[in-house]
Amino acid sequence: MSDQSYKFIDLQDQTSRRNFFKQVTASALAGSLVSPLTAKSAEGQTESSKSKIKKAVKYQMILEKISVLDKFKMLKDLGFDGTEIHYRTKVDPKEVRKAIDATGVQVHGFLNSSRDELKDSIDQAKYYGGTSVLVVAGRVDQKNPYDVVYQQQQTKLRKHLPYAEKQGIELLVENVWNNFLLSPLEMARFIDELESPAAGVYFDVGNVVRFGWPDQWIRVLGPRIVKLDIKEYSRKKQIDEGLWKGFQVELNEGDCDWPSVRKALLDIGYTQGWATAEVKGGDRQRLQDISERMDRALDLA
Repeated sequence: MSDQSYKFIDLQDQTSRRNFFKQVTASALAGSLVSPLTAKSAEGQTESSKSKIKKAVKYQMILEKISVLDKFKMLKDLGFDGTEIHYRTKVDPKEVRKAIDATGVQVHGFLNSSRDELKDSIDQAKYYGGTSVLVVAGRVDQKNPYDVVYQQQQTKLRKHLPYAEKQGIELLVENVWNNFLLSPLEMARFIDELESPAAGVYFDVGNVVRFGWPDQWIRVLGPRIVKLDIKEYSRKKQIDEGLWKGFQVELNEGDCDWPSVRKALLDIGYTQGWATAEVKGGDRQRLQDISERMDRALDLA
């Protein structure tokens, strides 16, 4: 694998392939969504006035001790459009399906994390009417060399991408603190080399703030970004209290430059995708606060 021989897949081509994939699979999805890669009008303006980023929370953040149906009703009342379910979450899939049908609140994706087996997660996402499986692409450490992890993770994804394409599900690699894919250029390369319209990026805004600027990542990754995780990070808390303490700050109160993030998202045409909060959960009051903070961060109100 030579740097000299590598070149990015043309962004216009990348967009076309992803849009084609979405069009041909939309009818197979009970909860099909409009692509976040909004088409340009003839005048070159994005149709932002007709679009809206959809808000969600991770299902495990809902800590009210109520039924599955009532949890979905509460999400709807609080202005959330959907949720995501982690593979470790103990919940009856049939109850979830009933709640989706009763409320219109969608399970837009399934969280696979770093498991090697993806078929079950793809099937779960499809059952719920979702469109994606979130994937954590391994971890680099002293015993797991960078180049080995790179090849292993691409092999894993290539194994499952044909099935994901057939099911109308996208496999989205998240940028996490796993010592891997440490720049947006490298992440773009990793995705492009998979050569599949079902491969994309699940971009976590807060995970970048410690060592970079989210708006720069957004512009480099461009149409490879299919969904967003929303959280905050404080460099001051990191310095004063420790690395992971940086996440213990509310949305809009840390070092993420949300106006720049919004501008970058608009610049790449991300106006109809999903934005899912990944922060400390709680009861109804806490979730209402999260909803309002997301509105301010992403200018959704």
